[in-house]
Amino acid sequence: MDRGSERDEPPGRGAGDAAAGRIPLAVVVVDRDGLVSHWSSGASRLFGADRQDAVGHPAVDLLPVSGALSDDPHSDAMPDAYGPYEAYDGLGPDLEASLGGRTAYPAAGRARQSPHKDGRSGAGTADGERIDVLWWAYPLVGPGPFRLLVLAADAARLREERGYDDEAAEHISPGFARHTELPASDELERRLPEILPNMGPGLSGRIVSQILELGYPVLEFSQFDRVPVTPYWGVPRRPGRSRAEAVVPQQRTAPVIPAGAEQDLEYAAVRERLEFLNEVSSGIGTSLDLGETIREVTSAAVPRFADFAGTHLRSAVLAGEGFPDGPPDASTVMHRVWVEHNDEPGRWDDTVPVGETFAFPEHTPFYKCMVTGEPVLIPRVTEELSSRISGEFEKRDLRPLIGGRSLLIVPLKARNVVLGFMVLMRRPDRGAFDDMDRTTGAELAARAGLVLDNARMYTYQENVADTLQDSMLPQVTPRMAGCDAATRYLPGTRLGRIGGDWFDTIKLPGSRTALVVGDVMGHGLNSAAMMGQLRTAVQTMATMETPPAQLLRNLDDLARRLGENYLATCLYAVYDPIRGELHLANAGHIPPVLVRAEDGRSELLDLPTGAPIGVGGVPFEATVVRVAPGDRLVLCTDGLVEVRGSDIGEGLAALCESAAHPAASMDDACDTIIRALNTDGGRKDDVALLMARLNGIPGDHVAEWHFDAEPREVARARNLVRDRLLDWDLPQAVETARLLVSEVVTNAVRHGGGGRVGLRVVRTDALLFEVTDDEPALPTMLAVGPYDEAGRGLRVVSRLAREWGASATGHRKTVWFEQGLTERR
Repeated sequence: MDRGSERDEPPGRGAGDAAAGRIPLAVVVVDRDGLVSHWSSGASRLFGADRQDAVGHPAVDLLPVSGALSDDPHSDAMPDAYGPYEAYDGLGPDLEASLGGRTAYPAAGRARQSPHKDGRSGAGTADGERIDVLWWAYPLVGPGPFRLLVLAADAARLREERGYDDEAAEHISPGFARHTELPASDELERRLPEILPNMGPGLSGRIVSQILELGYPVLEFSQFDRVPVTPYWGVPRRPGRSRAEAVVPQQRTAPVIPAGAEQDLEYAAVRERLEFLNEVSSGIGTSLDLGETIREVTSAAVPRFADFAGTHLRSAVLAGEGFPDGPPDASTVMHRVWVEHNDEPGRWDDTVPVGETFAFPEHTPFYKCMVTGEPVLIPRVTEELSSRISGEFEKRDLRPLIGGRSLLIVPLKARNVVLGFMVLMRRPDRGAFDDMDRTTGAELAARAGLVLDNARMYTYQENVADTLQDSMLPQVTPRMAGCDAATRYLPGTRLGRIGGDWFDTIKLPGSRTALVVGDVMGHGLNSAAMMGQLRTAVQTMATMETPPAQLLRNLDDLARRLGENYLATCLYAVYDPIRGELHLANAGHIPPVLVRAEDGRSELLDLPTGAPIGVGGVPFEATVVRVAPGDRLVLCTDGLVEVRGSDIGEGLAALCESAAHPAASMDDACDTIIRALNTDGGRKDDVALLMARLNGIPGDHVAEWHFDAEPREVARARNLVRDRLLDWDLPQAVETARLLVSEVVTNAVRHGGGGRVGLRVVRTDALLFEVTDDEPALPTMLAVGPYDEAGRGLRVVSRLAREWGASATGHRKTVWFEQGLTERR
């Protein structure tokens, strides 16, 4: 270091002026995890660690962090590979507190670093000597992972080169000069990108602006004697750049602009704005979540471009209802969705609360921006204008917040439609917005509008997907005749939330229940559409009492007619609670698990696998399995048991084990299975789970008779039903039951083909009546006039029964109806 020409000594200072000379600085940036992210060559010389050994390592292991306010000045801080750090007593706050994120304000101090254990030493020191370190720490705010900027200087070198004795040097301490104009800061701003690798001029400019706001580094010789630090970086200067001269802070001398520098300033201003827009573009749109995108867009403007930013969006945009219809007007409802500022906390909260919904008054610059789609610039909000704007808003006084500030309102547009607008303001002590800022703000809004529209479209499509998926999932009745059911559906993460998995429970005649689970191959809208078609077909064929094997064969034919790429797996089971039987057929699906109530043992049912639906030409077989009351049947799709990199047998074994786990309820049992097999929470495939507890129906809750096709048998049927209901202690249901049985049995006697008529009554949580005859043609409800003597039987049934229907099997048909145990009035 040249102690002559390289030394900047402002005139009129005392002996301490020598300290205003150029001081070698070490520059370190620490991220939010406390790890070093940038490490200058000066830091390598001062602290003895190379850049590759420092970046990515904890800062507390590399810097002299010992408590400068330690109670014990002789205590050692944590030792590391570079030796212990000795504490100074009473020379400022603790650097470790700043490194640990425990201080949100700038701090400065001194510390002594002991010699390295491996014999290395800091800059300018001999082996065995301590390093006397001056440091300044700045908390960094804004986007990016950075948390702290640390500047450090070798006080021992300063003492040697400036000729201070030890006693005089001890009186030098680091501090800050706040709210002063220091041309030396230009040196810091220009050189920071050169000193720190991978740090662009835009980021360095933001950091320097924060340093100037928090206070520029100075050396304090006494309570009244402070001189700024003029850093010497130890690297070549850029050609054509003049070194800034140090100016005593108290003089507040305006910097002299050399001839021709105006073009440089204009170029720098343009470059600064381009860098700002480039940083904004890279910092927003990192998520397709609309709320996160709004926060990113708003926060990008503060503090570098504005001191306040508020984003307002139209209701249709925020609700994800699709693209807004037409331009906004006075009735357009706007939402204040996010506010960012660097004023004192809480100042804006009550007057402009986030989440507020309202229509902006017509006679305001906000409304003008919204309807014209053009930026509105007000360099300074006068007292008259602030009063007029505030008067348009009821019950709120905006004058203290907007008066004297510079105001810029920019529209957020996409495809030439205004989605909302952003309000930007600068404090009075900051330069007002100008035409260049208007252009910059408009470009910022244009980029933000595109990002917001992408997030809006994603939100809209996700809402559509959720609606479609929810509409296709059945509303399973938890309790049916002789059977309880519980379900779970977890959408996959691949290609959105739409998938082709489905399940169903279908009520069948004879108190039976069909249990279905299926999985269309693939994902997305096509798979969901195919799933809807197949599910509808299964429901239709099930209510027609199509046997399980025949149902899958018909489904296979349908899939091949719909297209070549229609492939799906399906498991179809029919539970007869009276007989205690399961009739099952499988089309390429994973087998179900049956948990026996007697001993809690679980097993995979051995079924003929069959081919997936849509392959064609492959026969399907049905299997009958005897079950006991209390047994549980578990059906699921392969998304629950398949894990990439693992054999599916492991998943099936885990399914058996978790299904056998005792649980207080069916819902608890489902949750146990989901927790056991979905531990990673990141499965890409859909998961459908259907569990049925097969309760059965006791034999004494079933009554069955057969009658000749004679009119006199109708009265006998009524009496038998009456007697059985009285035996079941259901007298309140007798009259309605006798009337309905009379109507249905009469129709069977008259139109049933002359064969025997069957009547069965089943008691569960309701009364189920089934009348069977030899005529396969299903009955129809007729339109009758006021004087017709016949044709009203099914109308009476439809009016008084809780539910009714008819089905045909072979050459016979069954008409059934349900009656609640409480008589209907």
